[in-house]
Amino acid sequence: MELEGKLWKSGKFWLIEVPAVEVMTQGHTREEALKMIADAIEGLVDCYFPDESNGFRITVQEYKKGIIGVSTSNNSIMQAFSLRRQREASKSTVREVSERLGSHSPNAYARYEKGRTRISLDQYERLLQAVNPQQNFHLRVV
Repeated sequence: MELEGKLWKSGKFWLIEVPAVEVMTQGHTREEALKMIADAIEGLVDCYFPDESNGFRITVQEYKKGIIGVSTSNNSIMQAFSLRRQREASKSTVREVSERLGSHSPNAYARYEKGRTRISLDQYERLLQAVNPQQNFHLRVV
């Protein structure tokens, strides 16, 4: 799985963002910005999942027209991190997301945010839509 992001130049800096994980950073050069986004995501994952983040690494692939792809050594943790970041961005509670999914058990949804449940790509897209209905995400299968 690969999350899509954008890279562009603004003034003296290169800006880079990955909307699915709500992370944006910058660098003085294109290469520095690509390194900074990987470092930023790895650092945040370590804060959210300190016990599971050992060995978690991000790979950033640059495509044409300022599109980047972010993949990882651990898709379960990346999906859980993305779900939690999107829920926080939408200011939703676990209970509200659970209700949007048609469930009466917030604990069932919470397992996804903890990275304890394997998620298919289709299910992940469905969960992202429930977590932050206003956002449109672009995912790639690699």
